[in-house]
Amino acid sequence: MIQTMYARAKETGKKNAKIRDDKAVEIVAKLDYDFSKADQDKMMGSGVIARTIVLDRMVAQYLNQYPDTVVVNLACGLDTRCYRMAGKYLRWYNVDLPETMAVRSRFFTENGPVYQIAGSAMDASYTDAVAYHGEHVLVIIEGLSMYLREEDIKDIYFVIGKKFPEVTVMMEVMSPFVVRHVKEKSIEGSNAKFTWGVKNGGKLQRLIPDFCCQKEVSLVEGMKELMPVYHVLGKIPAVRNLSNKILVMKK
Repeated sequence: MIQTMYARAKETGKKNAKIRDDKAVEIVAKLDYDFSKADQDKMMGSGVIARTIVLDRMVAQYLNQYPDTVVVNLACGLDTRCYRMAGKYLRWYNVDLPETMAVRSRFFTENGPVYQIAGSAMDASYTDAVAYHGEHVLVIIEGLSMYLREEDIKDIYFVIGKKFPEVTVMMEVMSPFVVRHVKEKSIEGSNAKFTWGVKNGGKLQRLIPDFCCQKEVSLVEGMKELMPVYHVLGKIPAVRNLSNKILVMKK
C-alpha cells in the first residue's frame, strides 16, 4: 500500500502529471522509507497511475449521476480517492484489516462523511458499521482480487449482496495468464503474490450469479494518457486481454 501511494505521489510531482494526489505527496514526504525498488518497477508504477486515471473517471461519473451515493472502499490501504471525490458522495467508508487501518489512522483522521472500518472484506460484520437506508451504493475493490482465491471472491460478493439489495461494484481484475507468469519487482520481498484472475465479466458472472456484468474497462484506457503509443497498441486484442480491467458488476 505504501508502494502504490508512492507511485501516485511521484506522478503528482511531474510537470505533465496525469493525476493529482496531494495527500499522497504529503504523506510520502513524512516517511523514512527506501522507495528504490518502486522506482525500478516501472510496470507497477505505470499500472497504478493507469488504474487511478480509469477508476477516478468511472467513480466520478457514477457520483455525478447519483450524488446520494454511499461508497464502500474495500481493502482501502492508504487510498486517497475519498479526498479527490470530496463533495460528490453522501458517505464514504474505507474498509481494511485492523493492522492496515492502524497504519492508516496514523496519517488520516476520518470522521464523517468519511469513515474508517477495521474488518475483512470477507466478513459480514464490517457491514454493520455501514449506515444504509436505501441509498445508491457503490463498492470499489481496487488492487485486491488478484491476491485472493476464487472462494474469497465469492465470499466478498455474498457479503455485499446480503447487505445491499441493489448495489454497483467496480472491481479490478487481472488476466489468469498474467497471474501465472508475471511478478512485481517491488513486492518480491513480501508474502504477497498473484493467485487469482478472470478473463472477463462473463466469467466472473458465472461465479456470482446474483450479479451481472454491466461494463468492462481496460486499463489500456489509462495507459493511453501515459504513453500515446497505446492508442495503437490498445487496438491489439492480446494487449487489451492481458491488461487489467475494471469490471462493473450490478445487483
